[in-house]
Amino acid sequence: MLERLHEWGYREADTAAAALTHLLVRTAVADGGRRVSVHLADQNRQALIVALSHQTGLAVADTGVLPQLTGLGAVSCGTDTADDGRRVWAVLDL
Repeated sequence: MLERLHEWGYREADTAAAALTHLLVRTAVADGGRRVSVHLADQNRQALIVALSHQTGLAVADTGVLPQLTGLGAVSCGTDTADDGRRVWAVLDL
């Protein structure tokens, strides 16, 4: 993830981006699925980092992780549960 941000010309937010990614992935892994995917996008000097748990049949998304994400520098974040699993995401200013 950091390598991709560097390829896009963003290096200033390495610490926050790494910490957010770690927490997003850890949250998705806790759902107990067999795989996790991480998605990254950038627009207007912001990065969107999304982790998907791919664990079906989950109850309503737990929002307890959101204060932790904002504490790590997310300017926006959220979580939801869909047919394909739980999505947890954060937006970071670059």
